[in-house]
This record gives sequence, structure tokens and C-alpha cells, in this order.
Amino acid sequence: MAQKVSISEALALSSFDNLPATSYVRLPVVRGLLGGVSSATVWRMVKAGTLRTHHLTPRTTAFSVSELRSLLSAKAA
Repeated sequence: MAQKVSISEALALSSFDNLPATSYVRLPVVRGLLGGVSSATVWRMVKAGTLRTHHLTPRTTAFSVSELRSLLSAKAA
């Protein structure tokens, strides 16, 4: 089942190339960058070591923009 993308997530996806390498994005943006995969797929990638999470607060998990760019360029090659 396709999951909805909010306006803020769509904006983050459209401006991903303009984000500084030191920024962090949340799970919905990662899902969109990876082609609309499910949240479970992203967490499987984390468990497998393909993606790394960063805890901004004890209850806030994010992903590094620079690490995502590296992953996407490796997938494209």
C-alpha cells in the first residue's frame, strides 16, 4: 500500500540537493529518496548496516544527508 507524502516531506525531497552535507532528514524523506520504499524496508537497511541512524534526541531519529548522498551515488554506479 502506498504511503502518503506530506507537503513538508515533498518540499524536503525537492530541495534535498540544496541541503548542506551536515544536515539530517527524517524517515519519510529517506523513503522518498529510495523510491517510495516502506518504512520497514528502511529499518531493514539500518539493521543490515546499509544505513546509519543518528539520534538527535532520545526520541528523534534522523539520517545524515551526506551518508544518504553516498548511498544514492553508490546505487547509481
